[in-house]
Amino acid sequence: MAGRHNIESAFRAAIREGRLAPGAAVPSTRTLASQLGVARGTVVEAYAQLAAEGWLRTKQGAPTRVAPSVWLPHPPVTPARKQAQAFKYDLFPGEPDLSVFPIAKWLSALRKVAGKGLASALTYASDEGSTELRSALARYLERARGVVADPGQIVICSGSADALDTIARVIAPGTVAMEDPGLPYHCDLVRSAGAAVVPLPVDDEGASAEPGDAAAALLTPAHQFPLGMSCSPRRRDALIAWARRTGALIIEDDYDGEFRFDREPIGAMQGRAPDDVVYIGTASKSLAPGLRIAWAVLPPRFAEAFTAARRWHRTVASLDQKALAELLDDGTFERHVRHCRALYRRRRDELVAAIADLDLGLDVLGVAAGLHAVIALPSEGPDEASVRAEAHRSSLRIVTLGWSWQTAPKRKGIIVGYSKPPAHAWRAALDALCQTLRRALA
Repeated sequence: MAGRHNIESAFRAAIREGRLAPGAAVPSTRTLASQLGVARGTVVEAYAQLAAEGWLRTKQGAPTRVAPSVWLPHPPVTPARKQAQAFKYDLFPGEPDLSVFPIAKWLSALRKVAGKGLASALTYASDEGSTELRSALARYLERARGVVADPGQIVICSGSADALDTIARVIAPGTVAMEDPGLPYHCDLVRSAGAAVVPLPVDDEGASAEPGDAAAALLTPAHQFPLGMSCSPRRRDALIAWARRTGALIIEDDYDGEFRFDREPIGAMQGRAPDDVVYIGTASKSLAPGLRIAWAVLPPRFAEAFTAARRWHRTVASLDQKALAELLDDGTFERHVRHCRALYRRRRDELVAAIADLDLGLDVLGVAAGLHAVIALPSEGPDEASVRAEAHRSSLRIVTLGWSWQTAPKRKGIIVGYSKPPAHAWRAALDALCQTLRRALA
């Protein structure tokens, strides 16, 4: 039997994929309820939610229709391996330069771990993660990110998506307020876990509205994805006060918080409200996504439910967990982060300079931190689809800002992942980007 959330998900997917065009009429609530064998009230609630999110338009006495201004994104991104075959240059955001992975240090750490006891390194990891890694992370996160954590509050997850999926399943069928724009797969992941999603608009200070009666709010306060601002102290205060007043959770996705260029990295929100914030960190941006190592630091009131929801989840290999603990404890990890911070800052500077040299009046946003920046496109210029088409003619993979909105896009732009190209390919990728913009905008 279809439930309300299943109906909502089916409509979102049909609209995204173009099976329901802007302005198209949808079945009446009575008709759809009869077809699906559900109560009419279930369909009414689903339509109301979709209308509130901007997917549908309702009018008394008239058919319900797909919103005429609904955003239809460019085709879904195919797996990275296929994209690498299709494009000569790749500026997809959120991935590190794997050519600088500290392979010699990693192999040394693996040998060291195996030498301490191969059997324990090759056995199944506990559901919470290895004692060595959780202890090393507690020390590192305190000094590097200002996180307050006992090792017993840390759970090792197979990626940040694994952590978010677990949180969403605990919260379901409650609602998660999510930054708009933000990472679209986060929204899909939360919905697939059974929780609802409401957009949380952002401005130059970060999340710009109180999340209301949501059970949780997912934030990227150190470096908002994708626009790049930091959540201001005033907004952090307001969000923490909301969580304490309502009993809701703040989910802090600190996906690239180590990479700040204009000052010391901004400390995590969790350090100010450890009883109200679930902190999620990852090695995907600092080391490599293929390691599949992430961590959740849990408030005591949420730990039991989170741990219970993770039973039968896949765990990260014990050997890899123990190797990462070695790199954290001997300082290798932090030296690598400092090296990458300098590398990505140089690339950021080169990107900003190259865009200025085009003399097209383009602004580059979010340049203070992170692995990406946004090039704002003029409101009166070509649409994002035209810019993508020009990029493809240069065999350049880019992502445009429209990909990131839950609601109708408020601005146009390109999200440039300057960290991804290997060192030998960076300048050529930057040149391809500049050629694309010159042809599209000149």
